Amino acid sequence: MRQIIFATHNKHKTEEIQQLVGDKIEIVSLDSLGERKDIPETGDTLKENARQKAAYIYNKYKKDCFADDTGLEVEALGGRPGVYSARYAGEKCSFDDNIDKLLEELDGNTNRKAKFRTVICLIENGEEKYFEGECKGVITTERYGKKGFGYDPVFIPEGHGESFAEMSGEDKNKISHRGIATRKLIGYLLSK
Repeated sequence: MRQIIFATHNKHKTEEIQQLVGDKIEIVSLDSLGERKDIPETGDTLKENARQKAAYIYNKYKKDCFADDTGLEVEALGGRPGVYSARYAGEKCSFDDNIDKLLEELDGNTNRKAKFRTVICLIENGEEKYFEGECKGVITTERYGKKGFGYDPVFIPEGHGESFAEMSGEDKNKISHRGIATRKLIGYLLSK
């Protein structure tokens, strides 16, 4: 079975993507490699951050790998938190801290439109390829559901009546930004 390194320490992301690829490809996480270092994300865009992480791992291990970066872009906040979504409330913040800050900033605002965007950078035999996914929706005024991670409890995707955190992993993957980008990546890998 082909192995590809996923340049992340986030076990939720690794599980989501392994669920999508099934048994066709083994997704190897950084923790499985014993890689403990946090890879810097100093880019100004999701694409730059995804490339930076993938290049670091490819150059270190000389194996095909991919990395993603995801951002929540809120219309009323001028696209924030965007590239800073994971550390919106500060460097050592929790998911709950980020949600608290977001809800506080949107307090009283009737424009709750938002979108999640994911960019994946695959480095295969030294060549870079990019895959993107987007999911539009709205930010709620309070948390709903216990599943998922990040901003999932406060994001309701367009055309749905429940937050990402209320959906099963399978239902979320069908419509999520990461699911869309990952299916593009998988489609490419399986077409070879």
